[in-house]
Amino acid sequence: MVTPARLSPFAAAAWWALDYLDAAKQQLRVLTVPKLPRRWARGDAGKPTILLLPGVYEHWSFMEPLGDALNAHGYRVQVAHGLGANLLAIPETAERVWRALARIPTPPSGRVVVAHSKGGLVGKRLLLGDLDHRLDLRGLVAIATPFGGARLARYLLDPSMREFDPDSATIVELASAASVNSRIVSIFGVFDPHLPEGSSLAGATNRLLPVAGHFRILSAPETAAAVVAAVESLSAPPEAVVEAARATFAAAADADAETTEAQATTAQSSSKGRA
Repeated sequence: MVTPARLSPFAAAAWWALDYLDAAKQQLRVLTVPKLPRRWARGDAGKPTILLLPGVYEHWSFMEPLGDALNAHGYRVQVAHGLGANLLAIPETAERVWRALARIPTPPSGRVVVAHSKGGLVGKRLLLGDLDHRLDLRGLVAIATPFGGARLARYLLDPSMREFDPDSATIVELASAASVNSRIVSIFGVFDPHLPEGSSLAGATNRLLPVAGHFRILSAPETAAAVVAAVESLSAPPEAVVEAARATFAAAADADAETTEAQATTAQSSSKGRA
């Protein structure tokens, strides 16, 4: 498992301050942020559409740098409206997003969810619920997501934050559901003041970046590059992923059979030589 670095108390305190300063700037920016960029609706029809899912107490504009980077690479970008400050429980939030997506035509090249923090947990629940591929969710790129929960949540009074307790029913349920982990790319930095235990997820592709902060990571150029690369790796339809896996296993089985046959022939030749 990939784990973030341990910093000195002084360095950790400095990053806490910088991270919350960045979050405060983003919250103030919400008061003047314009509507969704019109250019986000334009892109290559051969590429999946991106769905941005922000974290708790976050507006979609927190993820605007990532939306811009993806759109510049030809991806159409959408956001989930009607979530407010994203304070509802994870299962309820996922259900609302699922219903909203089901009401609109599925893009011809499917969708990839790009999410931050709590949004990554919502995104994983969406993947688990899309068993019939009705929404054609190709995968999830999660940034600074507490897949194993966050122990600091145990000491918070806010119910919307206590949900991240590692022992909460939702975290335990999502952590035990590993069937979609191979379709998840988890991206996180060397230090996250909210998630000292990190965001590594067994069975997923884990990317540790040389950046720090729970919020500041969203505007880092390293994050944008990693997110674009992750989306490109998840763009194949689920059926293609399954077929590729089958082809790999079949090739491995054929190789094993050939090896076994060669060993049997060698053994037979050796026995004849001794005779």
